[in-house]
Amino acid sequence: MLAKSVIEEVLDAALQTGGDFSEVFVEDRYVNHLSLQAGKVDSSVTGRDFGVGIRIFKGLQSVYAYTTDASRDGLLKAAKKAAEAIQSNQVISRLPLQKEVISSLHPIEISPKEVEKLRKVNVMKKAYEIAKNYHSSVQQVTVRYMDEEQNVLIANSEGKFIEDRRVRSRMAIQSIAARGGQMESGYYAPAAHQGFEFMENMNLEHYSNEASRIAVTMLDATPCPSGKFPVIIDNEFGGVIFHEACGHGLEATAVAKNNSVFANRIGEKVASELVTYIDDGTLKNDWGSINIDDEGELARKNTLIKNGILTGYLIDKFNGRRMNMPSTGSGRRENYRFAPTSRMTNTYIAPGKSTPEEIIANTENGIYTKYMGGGSVNPTTGDYNFAVMEAYLVKNGKLTTPLKGATLIGNGPKTLQLVDMVGNNLAHGAGLCGSSSGSIPVNVGQPMVRISEMTVGGRKGE
Repeated sequence: MLAKSVIEEVLDAALQTGGDFSEVFVEDRYVNHLSLQAGKVDSSVTGRDFGVGIRIFKGLQSVYAYTTDASRDGLLKAAKKAAEAIQSNQVISRLPLQKEVISSLHPIEISPKEVEKLRKVNVMKKAYEIAKNYHSSVQQVTVRYMDEEQNVLIANSEGKFIEDRRVRSRMAIQSIAARGGQMESGYYAPAAHQGFEFMENMNLEHYSNEASRIAVTMLDATPCPSGKFPVIIDNEFGGVIFHEACGHGLEATAVAKNNSVFANRIGEKVASELVTYIDDGTLKNDWGSINIDDEGELARKNTLIKNGILTGYLIDKFNGRRMNMPSTGSGRRENYRFAPTSRMTNTYIAPGKSTPEEIIANTENGIYTKYMGGGSVNPTTGDYNFAVMEAYLVKNGKLTTPLKGATLIGNGPKTLQLVDMVGNNLAHGAGLCGSSSGSIPVNVGQPMVRISEMTVGGRKGE
């Protein structure tokens, strides 16, 4: 991607004013986006993005610059400009670059770049037809397709020299159902760290029908009651609530600055003993999986909470300096325009021993949330709120009326303590996570869990 000799010159130039670490991140990305409405393609965008990021450390000072000029002169100019922010009389020498060859944990069978657009559109049309024909009340279906190939090269003054190829594919299906002036929507967006084989092997019947089923079901939903209830959160994308309420608070981005409720609490009980919380970038072909992070560290499985005890954090190289702790392979970024920081990959609650049927049967009066919507959290306090896409009232151990307008409101650390049942049906859902280093692919996951008490926002008096 760049000549080794040029990279060496850039790393040296970045250190010339006294930095103690320099890094070059080279990225060459191909992206393809398609959108289909009313059974026809309404947009198609294909692009290529190339650039180089240069980072310098001096103690706890970090400087980052990027450029799209990959010429030798352009890169040296960017490196020297960044180095001007650091002034020290002590100039160190970098270590010789040692090429590291890795085996991909995530095999790619069909490169999306080699697949003609008509073949991609045909899969989208099948998804559209299935979703549209689910029920007569389904008025509109939108199908979006994305594939990308990202090639990166990472080199640093510690001798790191490594390359990686990442290929990802995703399809999003949104259905809108209408009846008597009322409209409801349903959404499903499966994704993987895979090539076009993911699309051809996808269970289109399941994902397409499910998007429409949610929309049609919600037409008969009644307003959710407000108050405090036991809440059952189903598996897969239900894990987003712990991603937001817990995962972000375990990232060194917040922990290193003591801006997290979990800072300085290793070894403490922070959750129910039923909760083991894991971030694992090595899961084969999962959407959030990586071979290496964006600092060149190998992907790994990080157990963050074990049986309720806090055991670790997600740590990138720079925040590791602040914490005096090593990287956990968690330095990630959207692209070369961002400096990396600690981020999640595939984060999930490990399965427990209860069956979903047992959890529901043991809930006399509560709320069951099948699919979560969007949400937000304040990592400093752990306070969060989440919209629910599909929910049901639980009465006498049985699911009854579908509910709409439900919002879950709470505090992450408190919610972790109130988990009183954990199911055995672990599943993962794909999403995009935004933070200071941009938007990145992540999986959220969990089995079905029950929280003994949560504040549910809905309609007063219901």
